[in-house]
Amino acid sequence: MDGRPIAVFDSGLGGLTAVSALIGLYPNENLVYFGDTGRVPYGTRSRRTILRFSAQAARFLMTFDPKALVVACGTAGTAAMEAFDCGVPSVGVVEPSVHKAAAVTRSGRVGLLATPASVRTGAYSECMRKTDPLVTLTERDGRLLVPLVEAGRVGPGDRVAALLVEEYCVPFREAGIDTLILGCTHYPLLTGLFAAALPGVTLINAGAEAAGALRGLMERAEPGGSGSLRFFVSDDAEGFSEQAAMFLQREVAEMAEGVDIEDFLL
Repeated sequence: MDGRPIAVFDSGLGGLTAVSALIGLYPNENLVYFGDTGRVPYGTRSRRTILRFSAQAARFLMTFDPKALVVACGTAGTAAMEAFDCGVPSVGVVEPSVHKAAAVTRSGRVGLLATPASVRTGAYSECMRKTDPLVTLTERDGRLLVPLVEAGRVGPGDRVAALLVEEYCVPFREAGIDTLILGCTHYPLLTGLFAAALPGVTLINAGAEAAGALRGLMERAEPGGSGSLRFFVSDDAEGFSEQAAMFLQREVAEMAEGVDIEDFLL
């Protein structure tokens, strides 16, 4: 039996959508989550800064000797995935999301909504060209959505959230997409609003796709664990449970532990 945990990273709490999927897939595996809540969002920062933050996060998570690592941050997965090359199997959100979108699109017109840094790297468009060069990818950054979600503005009756989602969806409607990649793990909390703004469009949940992609890696790993959950954040551990419940869609009994991520300098 291998009781080492699966480690999950996100710049904030959006990666808990991937944790939710992992719990469903591997209920007996131990999970360790780190959300860099003290420095969220990453999406508007430079690649140099994202790389430094990601390397510190990787260094911290490696102290748990994980059997696998899920980089549930779209920004880190596009701009700094190399920081997580730590000798353990790892998956990000780009390839799984692109492969799923290419498989399900009927028209060959796919949309991507992600952070500015993710769009800027061109990682999604490059991956799509390699996966299916006949697919047209329409990209837009949703820079205002992460702070909106972190603030809990996700309800179907939230007029600000609805107006913002509607604005972001205009170019996708104009492009005639039939599939949209929600390229940041915060965005699935707005799924109802996206579905209303883009009726008939298939929505790809990046965090869930990353969790699913881990299946092939886990098949080669020895199972084990008790289904334990440990959560770490770099700021406001006291307010974690309430926010986490929103992302996990259930009550959270586990308390988050604070970590001074600056202790993990290179």
